[in-house]
Amino acid sequence: MKVFITGATGFVGSHVARALAGQGADLRLLVRSTSRMDNIADLKADRVTGDLREPQSLKKSMSGCEFVFHVAADYRLWVRDPDEMYRANVEGTRAIISAAQQSGVRRVICTSSVATMGFTKEGHVADESSPVSLSDMVGHYKRSKFMAEQVALEAGKSGANVVVVNPTTPIGEMDIKPTPTGRIIVDFLNRKFPAYVDTGLNLADANEVARGHLLAMEKAIPGERYILGGEDLTLKQILDKLSALTGLPSPTMRVPHAVAMGFAVFDQFITGTLRGKEPRATVDAVKMGRKKMFASSAKAERELGYKVLPVQDALRRAINWFQTHGYVEAAGQIATAGA
Repeated sequence: MKVFITGATGFVGSHVARALAGQGADLRLLVRSTSRMDNIADLKADRVTGDLREPQSLKKSMSGCEFVFHVAADYRLWVRDPDEMYRANVEGTRAIISAAQQSGVRRVICTSSVATMGFTKEGHVADESSPVSLSDMVGHYKRSKFMAEQVALEAGKSGANVVVVNPTTPIGEMDIKPTPTGRIIVDFLNRKFPAYVDTGLNLADANEVARGHLLAMEKAIPGERYILGGEDLTLKQILDKLSALTGLPSPTMRVPHAVAMGFAVFDQFITGTLRGKEPRATVDAVKMGRKKMFASSAKAERELGYKVLPVQDALRRAINWFQTHGYVEAAGQIATAGA
């Protein structure tokens, strides 16, 4: 089985690539010339240099492949040039599906995000049928992912063999960037998390999320989407779990969203607008935090055989990985419980 993967140098993509390698798949990985190769350095795979924003290179790269896993995305909650994000996420998805159809690929598995689901301020658990529209999407990242998902779903419903998976918030090793959620862990380990806001996330083991991608390759229905999630936890519960694993204190001060928004406005202006760097806090992130992103994976469990796993082991692996890879100051002073 020859498989073409985008985004394999990233967090979720590297887990998907390793899961496929474990099944004996012949891997062909699309990488950018500027990508860090740490996550795939030990993988036996063909590497082709290209970019989602350069569709002319995709068809040739996919030649002879049976399946395409489109995992790559521009995942940032702040960006100086929003058009760049839409070109990568929306037009890149369109280009991948078009190239796959022209190349005779059997199936395309598109990685979307739980961010495209219909969440409420009341914290109701969302699923694939929860009402949602583009107007509900906060910020360019969520809007671009929603639009990209619509491209994939419409292709699947129009006869193309395209399916969509929606990971919630994956946790585990190889979060190389790290993702915004990985930063929560890193900041906690570096004692830079003095307070919290009242929000919530669904945390999923990155290994099971990767297995969910393979299940979608085998069992998903074209034109359908499947949430790949784990445990619903408030931010405070996440921090308490990190505290139990590391022995570091969990913050006890809860900050109102209005205060968090004030800090985000200041940080985004100073760090983003004036310095041209990605801010630690963004207005979009605070707006997103007003809704608890709790989600159900029942459809994936029922139709694909996906499993919702306790997140404890994934958190432990993430802590250990961040420490051993230099993300944590004075790493040797922290030992995870049960490690």
